[in-house]
Amino acid sequence: MRGYILRRVLALIPTLIFASLIVFVTIRLMPGNIIDLMLSQNDVSASKQTREQLEAALGLDTPMYVQYFKWLGALVFKGSLGNSLWTNTPVMDEILHRLPITFELGIMALLVSLVVGIPIGVYAALKQDTIGDYILRTFSILALAIPGFWLGTLVMVFPSIWWGWSPSVRFIPFSQDPIGHLLQLALPALILGKAFSAITMRLTRTLMLEVMRQDYIRTAKAKGLSVGTIVMRHALRNALIPVITLVGLQAGALIGGAVILEQIFVIPGMGLLLLEAVGSRDYPTITGVFLVFGVAIVFINLLVDLSYGFLDPKVRNR
Repeated sequence: MRGYILRRVLALIPTLIFASLIVFVTIRLMPGNIIDLMLSQNDVSASKQTREQLEAALGLDTPMYVQYFKWLGALVFKGSLGNSLWTNTPVMDEILHRLPITFELGIMALLVSLVVGIPIGVYAALKQDTIGDYILRTFSILALAIPGFWLGTLVMVFPSIWWGWSPSVRFIPFSQDPIGHLLQLALPALILGKAFSAITMRLTRTLMLEVMRQDYIRTAKAKGLSVGTIVMRHALRNALIPVITLVGLQAGALIGGAVILEQIFVIPGMGLLLLEAVGSRDYPTITGVFLVFGVAIVFINLLVDLSYGFLDPKVRNR
């Protein structure tokens, strides 16, 4: 098991280097230029001399491959993601300040997905083709069909029109008011976890129906075991392995959804930082945020792979 973990961790290194190269090059090919943006905001005439001075000050006067290797060297040897081109503050400090907020939002949305989706999926499988099953499947389709950004916008707008209430746009730190902080994140977490709970429910239902038809389940029934014992000790454990795989696949979508919902609910996390950096063409910040997102997705999938050993003895004993 230890060798397997080491091989997987070593395999992450070229993956992350390749991902960082793609992000580094792609964001510099985006329409718009930070030099033009700075000159326009400072009302400076875009003379050739002015542009060259600004490019030299920002370190953009060298070829792109030189900039990349300089950035990569600072990351490897100093643990630095560079400084913001606008504020000259370390990108790493800004990310470490905002990362816990996005991480907390993602964990809450994932918990919503699992806590809601798995029990409902098991219930729908045990009550196959009943009224309850049809109702739950219909609601899962609706949850998948309704976009999270659209629902989030409605939640922000219509309650203020109808009842004079809207979610707070002033962020509440956990250290100041833990209850208020969790309540502020609860609504976007519910919206973010809505679609994933529907996917989890449908997958759990399908897998439970398949497992419940297996010979060892019929043997357990013949021994007189209760339905609860059969489901919890035999069926659900085997059905959860593909569901855990789904968790790894949902990681990227959760991050993408968090970017949009943080903008809607004015939550100062990584998503809002990314949108601000894209709007201002702050290349080091964009690269740093995408790199952190990439590392998070890769390590989440690594944890998913390792969890197979705890659910399936055949994997653990290989």
